[in-house]
Amino acid sequence: MSDAVMTEIADGVMTITINRPKAKNAINLEVAKGVAAAMDELDSNDSIQVAILTGAEGTFCSGMDLKAFVSGEMPFIEGKGFAGLVESLPKKPLIAAVEGFALAGGFEIMLSCDLVVTASNARFGIPEAKRGLVAAAGGLMRLPRQIPPRIAMELALTGDFIDAERAYELGLINRVVEPGTALEGAKALAQAIAANGPLAVIKSKEVILASQDWSLDEMFGNQQKQVDVIFTSEDAIEGATAFAEKRAPNWKGR
Repeated sequence: MSDAVMTEIADGVMTITINRPKAKNAINLEVAKGVAAAMDELDSNDSIQVAILTGAEGTFCSGMDLKAFVSGEMPFIEGKGFAGLVESLPKKPLIAAVEGFALAGGFEIMLSCDLVVTASNARFGIPEAKRGLVAAAGGLMRLPRQIPPRIAMELALTGDFIDAERAYELGLINRVVEPGTALEGAKALAQAIAANGPLAVIKSKEVILASQDWSLDEMFGNQQKQVDVIFTSEDAIEGATAFAEKRAPNWKGR
């Protein structure tokens, strides 16, 4: 892992920090490689249940590094897309902890996360059209799935920003916290997730994402195919047993 992306693992939670504060944590190829490596570690390391993605020194991410872009560098990883993330999401939960700005590609990274905790003074937007570009790292596709399509259209066509209060009203973020405490708030949310059965958490995320494209006729059949393995798992027996015995469960992940 390079200095441009720092990782820390504690109590089942991986914290991934984009570390280019002088460039407002803009995404270059080095960052993309670092995030991609962190995502691989997240899904392959059984000691990690959930990850938090944040930015160093008060800014989440200002988007693609335009200086690197004009010099010919593209911050894309084959099979994973922009920032090593947006086209291939991890199977485990990913929480965005947002301070300052999440703009352009930074906003699209946030949209790729499963949950969002943000400071009350944070701002969001896809201003690519103001630079003759388009939000092609998922913004034009994910945003209208997460907020009303007409609002998504307005943000894409005007390039205007919204604040944390408006983002919360639209259901775009989960929790709004005091400035400077987004990472702390995200860690509290992550710990609540990490305490649960790891197989159940992974499968719950999988079904929620996949079922958006299921018809009414097929949704329960498709879900059954996905979740049968959970009800026959060791963790399911352990969870029920721990409840009956009034103790914390000892998850095995199988």
